[in-house]
Amino acid sequence: MIVLEGAGRRFTARGVQPVEALRDVTLRVPAGSVFAVVGPNGAGKTTLFALVLGFLKPTTGSVSVGGTGPRRWARTRGAAWLPERFNLPAGWRVRDSLAALARLEGLGPAEAGTAAAAVLDHLELEAHADKPVQTLSRGLLQRVGIAQALLAPRELVVLDEPTQGLDPLWRIRLREIVADLRAQGRTVLLASHELDEVERLADRAAVLRDGRLEEIVELRAGAAEGIVYRLELERPIDLIATAFPGAERVDGGADDGGGASTGRADGAVDGQRPGGAVYRVRVGDAADLTRRLAAVIESGGRIVSVQPGGSGLAARVRGGGAP
Repeated sequence: MIVLEGAGRRFTARGVQPVEALRDVTLRVPAGSVFAVVGPNGAGKTTLFALVLGFLKPTTGSVSVGGTGPRRWARTRGAAWLPERFNLPAGWRVRDSLAALARLEGLGPAEAGTAAAAVLDHLELEAHADKPVQTLSRGLLQRVGIAQALLAPRELVVLDEPTQGLDPLWRIRLREIVADLRAQGRTVLLASHELDEVERLADRAAVLRDGRLEEIVELRAGAAEGIVYRLELERPIDLIATAFPGAERVDGGADDGGGASTGRADGAVDGQRPGGAVYRVRVGDAADLTRRLAAVIESGGRIVSVQPGGSGLAARVRGGGAP
């Protein structure tokens, strides 16, 4: 659906050295997919979004959406857009703001009211609907931003830092919202510094650095196999294979029938505490992880740490290239 061919964007100003915000980027975002753009600050993520939405024109190469120019697409088909720093005038009230934004989407007065009511319910904002924007917490304001992006059923949905300000529960809810958009066949383009969330949300991720595309990482290829975590226990236990079928020992040791570590003679393995054990495990979702960890604890296991361990996206962004 979205195609960039050698796209670049240069910013110039009198007396200032030109800045190459984006350089020779070629990528394709299939229709109906969730595609992430990640990278350190200044990598070019926001500039790429501005090109896709038609806010800017490329200075080199080309950008198209649905086979046409981004501005033409936006005028004729529209695009849902959550900016990185969503805000509204302080005195506006939530319900009235959403109804007004729905009118700007081209809905009539009655339709706008209905659409506003629907997203208020979907984002659980009804209790705050008549509050001025200035009284909202950062998390509530972010939910209003997500709500306005869902007012009209746009085929293209662009979300810049959608998890910003959200508490853990609403991060999970956001995953459900994005999954619903994918199931509806909509195309979602998102950027986030929360790389663990990107791994849960997106099908693929483009890694940008200094305005250049470094690589495209496949994220959903192993989704059917579950979400990967790194689990460290104070010592090996026999139950690990029952609680986490297919668990892999990754600290250099191995488990024998008695549950003892066969690592180095001094008991330390790759910097882990003596007698400790680190496993790579897969689970279906957060609830599944919780249930399995409870089984480990009930059997006498002592958990040192649990960390996401998916595709290594964080290592790619930090270090540049595959780990």
